Amino acid sequence: MFKRFSLAALAFVLLLPSTAFADITAFLGVTPTPTNRMTRGFAGGVGLLIVAFEFEYANTVEDEIKNAPNLKTFMVNGLVQTPFPVGGMQFYGTAGAGGYRESFTGVIRTLSETNVGTNFGGGVKISVLGPLRLRLDYRMFKLQGEPLHSNVHRLYAGANLKF
Repeated sequence: MFKRFSLAALAFVLLLPSTAFADITAFLGVTPTPTNRMTRGFAGGVGLLIVAFEFEYANTVEDEIKNAPNLKTFMVNGLVQTPFPVGGMQFYGTAGAGGYRESFTGVIRTLSETNVGTNFGGGVKISVLGPLRLRLDYRMFKLQGEPLHSNVHRLYAGANLKF
């Protein structure tokens, strides 16, 4: 009897659909490659318990004086995250790929590059109040083609809403 009940309970748990979670993030940050410049963007994702996927768009402003181009990235990322917050913090690692557009309007010449790139990094989502969280993130991008800077780093903080 106990054996049948255990098998039935196990089958029920395994066949029960997992709850999917979604979140959106609006962020501001800094891209220090080759000089500190403001970055702003948004991300939206969906995930199960440990694995999640997101789309992200970011725009880094140009600094003509320091030879730093405008950089727009469009990335699709996979995340591996802690299944639940630990001390109000949910840690994650991420990697992804997508496209980018780099443009630079200098005094002497105008440059533009559109190509593909990859990224990896990690961060933490910190519970603030209800579904509102603070998201802190670091990414390292590897841009293909002939960008002015092929390795680009980015740090950001954002408001994250979980639903």
